[in-house]
Amino acid sequence: MTEVYIALGANLGDPVTTLRKLLEHVQQLSELSHCRCSSFYRSKPMGPQDQPDYVNAVLYAETELAPLALLDFLQQLENDFGRVRGRRWGARTLDLDLLLYSHLKLQHERLQVPHPGLAERDFVLLPLAELAPELVLPDGRAIGDLLDAIASHDLVKIT
Repeated sequence: MTEVYIALGANLGDPVTTLRKLLEHVQQLSELSHCRCSSFYRSKPMGPQDQPDYVNAVLYAETELAPLALLDFLQQLENDFGRVRGRRWGARTLDLDLLLYSHLKLQHERLQVPHPGLAERDFVLLPLAELAPELVLPDGRAIGDLLDAIASHDLVKIT
């Protein structure tokens, strides 16, 4: 089994309910096991500001899926929850990003692991640090140090 961390986000409809339903759903699936989720946080949208705030969290899980198979699985979950791929960084019913796949470094045309934006996004770092405060990325950087390097956090913990 491989340890993975997955970013969860939503800002259309009722995002809190969507993320709760997603978590209930993945508990029933064999592809992910030993799931634990961070608190939910409200954040301003990244990119276009003419959309609702996001609700974000991070999910820890274990999987036997290979990285690209896991990406396909996550994209199918997004589709199952009504994801429509429109403009970049636009509003969405569900967004799932593979942040970390154990200590793997992967550069593929469809997938980069660790996620390339991980170190700059407080809506990822804060819930990730909540789940794994001692976590060290494959490049040797500590989650706590990355979180400290972000000047301000405009996140609001909601659950």
